[in-house]
Amino acid sequence: MKNLIKLFYIISFFFLATVHSLSAEKVDYLKTDWSFKGLFGKFDRGSLQRGYQVYTEVCAACHSMKYLSYRNLGEKGGPEFSEAETKAIAASFEVLDGPNADGEMFTRPAKLSDKFVMPYENVKAAQAANGGAYPPDMSVLVKARGGGVDYIYSLLQGYEDAPSGMTLDDGVHYNKYMYGNKIKMSAPLLDGIIEYGDGTEATVEQMSKDVTTFLMWAAEPHLEARHQMGFKAIVYLIILTVLVYFSMKKIWSRVESEV
Repeated sequence: MKNLIKLFYIISFFFLATVHSLSAEKVDYLKTDWSFKGLFGKFDRGSLQRGYQVYTEVCAACHSMKYLSYRNLGEKGGPEFSEAETKAIAASFEVLDGPNADGEMFTRPAKLSDKFVMPYENVKAAQAANGGAYPPDMSVLVKARGGGVDYIYSLLQGYEDAPSGMTLDDGVHYNKYMYGNKIKMSAPLLDGIIEYGDGTEATVEQMSKDVTTFLMWAAEPHLEARHQMGFKAIVYLIILTVLVYFSMKKIWSRVESEV
């Protein structure tokens, strides 16, 4: 009996410690209206296209998106650039190809079938250029981080002066939404750092929302199709339930009449 009581106290202690730890790690992220959330959620095409611009002009200098091809930018459910725009985007980048007939490697304009150009040749080169830190690939970054889109959106706006008494090493910055509040990446966004082609004001908040929307699409390119399929499945189940209900009602009405 004493052993059971002791075991109960040990389990209770670890349970309370776990709950306390989880509650301590909970962060109230910044909130915004995501158009893709909910059963009928869809991506905002304008936001996706602006988000790609933010990625290209700001993030792509350090972060790769190795699972995306240029043709994806024109596919249904994504940014949906026109075919001409997509080809122009791809052709603006150069990729290494070959070998040619002489056995030599050469560069050429990217094609729609090519993957997004990598900012560094390899991991070691990326670490050397970023003080030992490796900029993570952004293809599925939204799914790889707890908090998802809210975390990424908040992180981009979470740079502040470090609290008094907190010491930061050289090249380290304070971010209230980063795990441990320390991050080697300096604030990537500043008001007006880019000029949107559609005339939208490029505030830090707007750019954060747009690039996070783009990253969400990159991680879930078939999100809209999945939402549509889910809606159709619900409608089908409702109709099926109604038919079954009336069928059973008719069957049991015959049984009652015979009695």
